[in-house]
Amino acid sequence: MYRQALLSFLILSSTVYSADKKSYGTIIVKEVTSVYDADTFKVNIDGWPAIIGERIPVRAYGFDAPEIKGKCQKEKGLALVAKQLTVEALNNAQVIELRDIRRGKYFRIIADVYVDGVSLTDMHLQAGTARPYAGESRQGWCEP
Repeated sequence: MYRQALLSFLILSSTVYSADKKSYGTIIVKEVTSVYDADTFKVNIDGWPAIIGERIPVRAYGFDAPEIKGKCQKEKGLALVAKQLTVEALNNAQVIELRDIRRGKYFRIIADVYVDGVSLTDMHLQAGTARPYAGESRQGWCEP
């Protein structure tokens, strides 16, 4: 059973990787297991085999937030503020949806994240803890 699921997953993931930006719909998160930074966290997903549904990394699409391991103290401080917004939003959520899911590099799910129907991207942009991002070159956070 697991061997067949793993084989199916490997075939699907190679197809996903080659199918540039193909969407695989929406899923509901069962549980958030950890939050790394403002736009990266891990989740459990009901009904998926453990190998692809437990502690699976998610990258929220649509915004660029400062990095925890940033290049300067300013960026690191901003990253903690941005992370806290994500932690509070996810911890207080009744429903977390991953919409327009697709596979990114590093085996992560890339998705538009919605917390009780509100976009996590919009939350960060309105709070000033992130910038819009759609894959272009990132701007630094260390300049004055």
